Parts: sequence; structure tokens; C-alpha cells
Amino acid sequence: MIGRMRDVPVRRPATADDHAVLLRIWRRAVEATHDFLGADVVDLLQDQVRDDALPALDVTVAEIDGEPVGWIGMDGSHVEALFVDPAVHGRGVGTALLEGAAASHMNVTLDVNEQNPSARAFYLARGFIPTGRSPVDADGREFPLIHMRRDRRQAQRR
Repeated sequence: MIGRMRDVPVRRPATADDHAVLLRIWRRAVEATHDFLGADVVDLLQDQVRDDALPALDVTVAEIDGEPVGWIGMDGSHVEALFVDPAVHGRGVGTALLEGAAASHMNVTLDVNEQNPSARAFYLARGFIPTGRSPVDADGREFPLIHMRRDRRQAQRR
């Protein structure tokens, strides 16, 4: 049970067999942190995550006590997705996923929803700096994005 977990997260590559549980983690995380999205948009995005993102990205799963609790999806050195089950927020899962993915890249970039202040604060606290802003998301919807970047030198100064 997630509430009784005490171990540190273990990272491993995702397989196609993980996709259903990763999609459930995505949904719980989005419902907990993306209150600016309506249910219809969340449903549409869920289909995109299932059909496009999970099969196309380099996905790493975080497990605690053998149970998946978060995942990160990379496209090269760009973080396309980072989602952690809300039941384990604040336990280092997101940081472990982010640092594990960043370890093999000199520079890491990502886009974060402007309307998600907790995610923005998470990335700022981990040495990412804003580099720009888009008034719409990648699909042209009016969900502004903050573009962020961190290089190894920034990470080492933290």
C-alpha cells in the first residue's frame, strides 16, 4: 500500500506492460495538480499520453517497494513528462527521476504549465531557470508554457 512505503525510489526502464499503471499515475497526478484543466481536456490529454507519449518517449519508472509511483518521459535531453502519484508527493520520487534522467545530459530542457505553480517551484528548486514563455501549449491550446533549462554547472552549484 502506498501510504505505508518507506523505501527510497528505485528507477528502471519502462516496458509496454507498464503503460496502464503509468497512465493511472498520470491521471491521478494531473487531477491533483492541474486544476486549470477541464475534465474534457484531461480525457483528451489522457488519450494522447496513452497513444502517443508513452510509446514514443524514453520512459523511466520509479518504484517504491516494487510498486510504480512515478515516471519520467524523455525525448533526448528534453523532459516531456514527469508525473508522480500524489500519495507520494514530497518523498523524493520526482527528484530521483529528474536527476537520474539529467545525469546523462549536459543540458536538460523542459516546458512547464504556467498555471501549475507547484511544478514551477519544483523545477526552480532543482536549478532550472526560465528561458522563455509560450502563450499556448504544443497543441495550440491556451495553456501558457514556461520554457526552462538546466546545465550541469547549474546543477552542481545547488
